[in-house]
Amino acid sequence: MNFRWFVSKAVREACAVQKHYRRLLAAQRDLLSPQAVAGVTGPMNNLQAAIADGANTGAIRIKAEELQFAAEKWLKPYPHAAWRENVEVLLVALAVAMGIRTFFVQPFKIPTGSMQPTLFGVTSQYLLNKPDFKMPAGLAAVKEWFAGNTYVHVVAKADGMIDSVRPVKKFLIFNLYQTFTISGVEHTMWFPPDYGESPQMADGSMMDPFVYRAHLEAGHVYHKGDDVVKLEMRAGDHLFVDRVTYNFRKPERGEIVVFATAGTQIEHQDQFYIKRLCVLPGEHVQIGDDRHMVINGQRIDAATPHFENVYGFNPNKPPHESEYSGHVNGTSAATYGLYANLAPLFPDAETVFTNGPDSYMVFGDNTCNSSDSRTWGTFPAHNIIGKSFFVYWPITGRFGWGNQ
Repeated sequence: MNFRWFVSKAVREACAVQKHYRRLLAAQRDLLSPQAVAGVTGPMNNLQAAIADGANTGAIRIKAEELQFAAEKWLKPYPHAAWRENVEVLLVALAVAMGIRTFFVQPFKIPTGSMQPTLFGVTSQYLLNKPDFKMPAGLAAVKEWFAGNTYVHVVAKADGMIDSVRPVKKFLIFNLYQTFTISGVEHTMWFPPDYGESPQMADGSMMDPFVYRAHLEAGHVYHKGDDVVKLEMRAGDHLFVDRVTYNFRKPERGEIVVFATAGTQIEHQDQFYIKRLCVLPGEHVQIGDDRHMVINGQRIDAATPHFENVYGFNPNKPPHESEYSGHVNGTSAATYGLYANLAPLFPDAETVFTNGPDSYMVFGDNTCNSSDSRTWGTFPAHNIIGKSFFVYWPITGRFGWGNQ
């Protein structure tokens, strides 16, 4: 039977017809009369017998046509059958995709630069102060796009000030367009890039990320033909999160993990963060003035797996943003003039923090600009979603498996 299915087109088509009408019969059985059920079952059994007995292809085709004729006579027709079948296929595909996302791999976008230079978040370059900069065009623009770089350039259509900036219009995960007006004249940006995160304003609301990145100033007067927006946007790394491994073992020190912020001391409770896991349950941790962690009295250095880059910095070089510089405590932050209150839980080398029995602590690789466990402490083990698996966009040197 299996061999005939492979070598005979007629057998394959007959099996497909039989499977299709068997499924329809099962779906309508409670609605059909016994006579209708028998009227379809008989030809279906005859076709099955012809296939099983090795009948010639002509006889098999006849039996398949008899089943099709009986089904059209006795089964109830579905309105818009083609649409119903397409929708059914789509729903099955969505269910499979959601199952893969939930249990196997989940796509994740790096929103900030806290893991640079290992993984990059959304960044931008303000170009209005570079009048000689020319926007890439043609093949150069395509090459830049594959590298994750897109450009936004808007010229004023009228004299005046910006009246309003509307939120990005989306369809599913896609940005369609965004508009703003100058003296009532609408300016539209089609398919705007992801502008990343924006700072919080004094009233607690978040500034529009486009306004923040483009440096739009209230009250600034533009003249027709002026450059209003001139930006280079660099896409954050898009990666797959492995959701399988931690079902079989516990997370290990140095792995890059994605976790939910709900139930933590982090201000935003509805987000997912990505950091390097540094402190395991029940451990005692210090951050020395030499920018190295000390776990249970043992100094962690470049020989520790997953910390080759983090601790492979030049100790004679001051820590610098978006470079591997170890981990900075409060004393080091003050010494090098970094952000105030960068590490409130680790003010000096002598401070020892004891992790809870079912908690983890994580630090960002961009130690000069990372909100991490130095600020908000621990989070529950059950908050971990998975670990970094594969960078699939953009096509840069970070593409692939090697970003650990």
